Amino acid sequence: MADFRTKLGRILRRSALPTLAAVLLGLGHAAALAQAMDGDGGGAQLRGAFPPDTGRYTPSAPVPGPTLPANTTVVPRKAAPDSGSPTSGQVKLVALLTVDGQRIDQGLVWRVYEALRDPRAPSKLLMTKREPSPTVSLEPGEYIVNAAFGRADITRKIVVTPGTATSEKFVLNAGGLKVRVLVDGIAPPANAVSYDIMSSERDQSDNRVRVLAGAKPGVVNRLNAGIYRIVSRYGDANAKVEADVTVEAGKLTEATISHSAARVTFKLVAQAGGDALPDTQWTVQGQDGRVVTTSVGALPSHILAPGTYSVTAKSTSGVFKRDFTLANGDVAQVEVVMQ
Repeated sequence: MADFRTKLGRILRRSALPTLAAVLLGLGHAAALAQAMDGDGGGAQLRGAFPPDTGRYTPSAPVPGPTLPANTTVVPRKAAPDSGSPTSGQVKLVALLTVDGQRIDQGLVWRVYEALRDPRAPSKLLMTKREPSPTVSLEPGEYIVNAAFGRADITRKIVVTPGTATSEKFVLNAGGLKVRVLVDGIAPPANAVSYDIMSSERDQSDNRVRVLAGAKPGVVNRLNAGIYRIVSRYGDANAKVEADVTVEAGKLTEATISHSAARVTFKLVAQAGGDALPDTQWTVQGQDGRVVTTSVGALPSHILAPGTYSVTAKSTSGVFKRDFTLANGDVAQVEVVMQ
C-alpha cells in the first residue's frame, strides 16, 4: 500500500506541472494588461486577474443648480453699452452781459434743472456750477438752465443731443447799480442807512416786487437792465427817501440819495430838568395819528424826518403826552413832565 501511494504522488506531480505553468503564464499576462491600462505601473490590486474599476473613464454626474422660490422673477442682464458710442452730450455754458458779447468771467452761478412736462410741478435741481463757463455732460433730452449774476439772471430751456458737443450762450442784459447816501450833506455813520431795491413790476395788490432787501451804500449790485425804485431808510423810524433809477446793460449806474433828518431823545421827569424815570413806554405819532415808532426805556433815542409829532409816555405814575416839532439837522431832547 505504501509503494502504491508513493507512485501515485509522483504521477500527480508530473501531470500538474504543465497545468500549473499555464496558470502562472495566464496570471502574468493579466498583470501586464492591468499595468498598461492603469498607466502608473504600480500599486493596483487585481481581482480575479482583472484590473480594478477606477472610474477614470466614467462621466461625472451633473450637479443640480440652485432652487429658486416660486415667486421669484428672473430679470435678464442687459448688455453694457458700447463705450465707443457715447450717448451723453457735452454742453458749454457761456454768459454774456449784453448782446454785443461782453463775456462774464466771474461771479456766475449756473443751475441745471430737469425739464418736466407739467409746468406746475417743481423742477428737480440736477447740478450747480460756479465756474464762469463750465462744460457739463448731460443725457439726451431737454433741460432748464438758470444763469445768475448777482441779482441779474436769465432762465431758458436747452436741448441736448447724443454724442455732440455744443455751446449755449445766455445774454443777461445786466448792469450795475451803486448807491451813495448822504445825511445833511455828509456820509452817515456805518450801518445807519440801508435801502431796498424794488422792481417796476407790481403784484396783484399793486405793490412793487422787492428785488433786494437791506442793501448797503457804496456796494455794486448786479441787476438786469430796467427801471428800479430805491427806498432808503436812515435810522429805525420814518426818515425815508424814495427815488427811481434806470440800470443799463453793460454799464454801472451811480445814484445819490440825500436824507433830511433829526435826532431826538425822550425823557420822562417829575419836574423840568429832573432825572429821567426808568421803565417808561414811549409811543411817537405823526400829525395824521399813525404810529411812527415805539420804545421802552429811560432815555430812548430816535432818528425822525423833519415835522411835527406827539409823544406819549406811560409809566406806573400814569400816562403823559407832549407835542414837538423837529427841523432838518436838529439834535433835540424832549422832556415830558408828569403833570
